[in-house]
Amino acid sequence: MAARLEPGRPAPDFTLPDATGRPVSLAEHHGRRTIVYFYPRASTPGCTTQACDFRDSLARFTAEGFAVLGVSPDAPEALARFAEEQSLDFPLLSDPDHAVAEAWGAWGEKKNYGKTYEGLIRSTVVVGPDGTVELAQYNVRATGHVAKLRRDLGLQP
Repeated sequence: MAARLEPGRPAPDFTLPDATGRPVSLAEHHGRRTIVYFYPRASTPGCTTQACDFRDSLARFTAEGFAVLGVSPDAPEALARFAEEQSLDFPLLSDPDHAVAEAWGAWGEKKNYGKTYEGLIRSTVVVGPDGTVELAQYNVRATGHVAKLRRDLGLQP
């Protein structure tokens, strides 16, 4: 498992396909604050809750100068279905080999019902306009995460 990102360090650049297959890079978001959140699997209850919370807060985040990117190991086709079913209007990116998740410290050992395995760790990283990490949160809860993130960023709930 790669080391977790820390504030003040450069965020690793990436280019991943979105739900339509179009390549999206972190570099194209430089100049504005970007929330990159990692979630295990599209269309599961927790990931749906989290994605819909970001969707419902997107207008406020955008007005406050943020972009939002969701990253999962799902194929673009699964992301397209998820985005359509949930009316998600921000990019969902496909990281099937979890190379980006590893580079960002969002892939590693997990425990569930007494079993230990490797998987995606639900995580959120806020990248500043200059490409450095402002905030990195790992093992976040799906429910209530967006409200907590807003508080941690000093934004109105």
